[in-house]
Amino acid sequence: MESLSNGCNRSKQNISGTREWADKNINCIKGCSNNCKYCYAKLMAKRFGRTNEETWSRMEVRTEVVKKSYKKYSGRVMFPSTHDIIKDSIYEEACFIVLEKLLKSNNHVLITTKPSYPIIQKINKNFSDFRDNIQFRFTITSKDDNLLKFWEPNAPRFKERLRSLKYSFKNDFKTSVSIEPFLDYDPENLFNMVFPYTTESIWLGIMNYIPRNHLKKDEIPFYANIRQNYTHDHIQAIYNKFRDYPKIRFKDTIRKKIGIN
Repeated sequence: MESLSNGCNRSKQNISGTREWADKNINCIKGCSNNCKYCYAKLMAKRFGRTNEETWSRMEVRTEVVKKSYKKYSGRVMFPSTHDIIKDSIYEEACFIVLEKLLKSNNHVLITTKPSYPIIQKINKNFSDFRDNIQFRFTITSKDDNLLKFWEPNAPRFKERLRSLKYSFKNDFKTSVSIEPFLDYDPENLFNMVFPYTTESIWLGIMNYIPRNHLKKDEIPFYANIRQNYTHDHIQAIYNKFRDYPKIRFKDTIRKKIGIN
């Protein structure tokens, strides 16, 4: 478990989803142009009629969230959790305003992102005085850009994400990695590549929902392969392999799959 010094004071018992990482989530944008195929936020928004496959990537700033004031919250704040910090002047400005307000209120902030290197450079520079209150959690799900292009079509590719991790590590920020969902059949090589630049934890997880119907012909092999990644026996083997690795944490998706608490 991550230490209290990182703003995380939750018990491991009976927690799941984003609550494993933070006590509060804040988002200032509707939708996300990364348009990841497995995105749980998109799935839920579609289910409740708030968006569809076409409109999700047309982002909209939530001005009421940007304009409000922020107090000092108990525990750690995850920002963002349902969208990314996109290198686009309108959305970038909104995110930086909210982040600055949270930090100036002395909050501990977990910045979750599929990192754009220019954005990470700017955060490192603009918020260096708040270094002790920031932990990055970079989502790096594969080292294979073909997989990233399919599953996370508009997100940065592997080299840019790894470069962002190395840059933040070099600048003495707290760094952590989310390999959720892991897209490589065996994530060991990816783990070994990010481990030297991770000061905190590396989280492994799987997809929440994998559709079987209404797939396009060129999509079928990707979905078939990802199901092989997540069979019970393979997940058990992954757990057995990594359970004693330093810094590795298992998301609730893996724990539930193999029936561990």
